[in-house]
Amino acid sequence: MNKTILIVDDSPTMRQMVGDTLRGAGYAVLEGVNGSDALAKVAGRTVHLVITDFNMPVMGGLVLIERLRAKPEFRFTPILVLTTESETSRKEQGKAAGATGWVTKPFDPARLVQVVKRLMP
Repeated sequence: MNKTILIVDDSPTMRQMVGDTLRGAGYAVLEGVNGSDALAKVAGRTVHLVITDFNMPVMGGLVLIERLRAKPEFRFTPILVLTTESETSRKEQGKAAGATGWVTKPFDPARLVQVVKRLMP
């Protein structure tokens, strides 16, 4: 069974790039256009890893992480933040909300797959 990864980004291009990279590595991919859309899409589904952008309209990555962590089924799910933000204060906010890791855009596809495999053996 393929492991499922949820990609949440308001950029269709970024979702496609990340999605193609992960599908190429053998993962099933779900996509959300913002945090609110992502929460609706994961209802009743098993998701093994979440990759979310930080800055999005409607509901940003920080609130999404907090809402996911509040759900028992997402307490231990790895959550990666994939963003242009690289400030330490932002990373600390992400970590405080429950993010597992941080990858800065533009991302290296091989490195992203490496990080995903490490978080989800």
